[in-house]
Amino acid sequence: MLPNIHHVAIIMDGNGRWANLRSHARVWGHIRGASIVTDIVEEADDLGLKALTLFAFSTENWSRPKSEVSSLFKLLKKFLIKERTKILKNNIRFKVMGDISGLPQETKDLILNLENDSSSNSGLKLSFAFGYGGRAEIIHAFNHFQSLNPGKKLTEKELEKYLLVNDIGDVDLLIRTGGEQRISNFLLWQLAYSELFFTDTKWPEFTRKEFREIIQSVAKRERRFGFISQSNDLAESSNKAQSNKHSFMDNLGQL
Repeated sequence: MLPNIHHVAIIMDGNGRWANLRSHARVWGHIRGASIVTDIVEEADDLGLKALTLFAFSTENWSRPKSEVSSLFKLLKKFLIKERTKILKNNIRFKVMGDISGLPQETKDLILNLENDSSSNSGLKLSFAFGYGGRAEIIHAFNHFQSLNPGKKLTEKELEKYLLVNDIGDVDLLIRTGGEQRISNFLLWQLAYSELFFTDTKWPEFTRKEFREIIQSVAKRERRFGFISQSNDLAESSNKAQSNKHSFMDNLGQL
């Protein structure tokens, strides 16, 4: 894997429109789209990515018709059952980030069991954002920190410890399928310095080949993270910035 792309996040958009263009119900697009998830997870693992985060269901999606929401729940359950063995066999760590309280108990049990059984896996960190909203995550992190540290000043590093999945790091690349060009309240904190790639390909037509080609293309971009020359990652740039700041302040004090 190219060294500057470690964590990829995907907004899997276009299922409903793909189905409507074929005169099918929206759910047909979701069914087709669910099969694509397996291919992309496998490709991410083959490419050696450290983390892959997929936007499966947002807090705003609760406003969709009940039949569509119910179908999405069933597809999640089917995925958990079907892919469990493969996830464990391939050393993938699985987590769901978001509010899953509205899911059927059986599905919640499947999630918790797979999270527990894969928790010590050291390969690809696969996260499903389900019942998720980026603003809600930041508020949750802040409130959690304050409840445990009343009156203490909150820093960026401290807040990051209280994110829903706090060890996947910043997103290096966000891909959105389906032609829309917005981030839709997804990983607002983690996307601060992410590269963005929007493709017109609808999710049910997204392929391993296109996924790989997007990553290879973006990896060629010069990423500076606010620095004047290319930097390997945000942490390196932040360290340089802090070092330069202290050096500047020390010199200023000597004037």
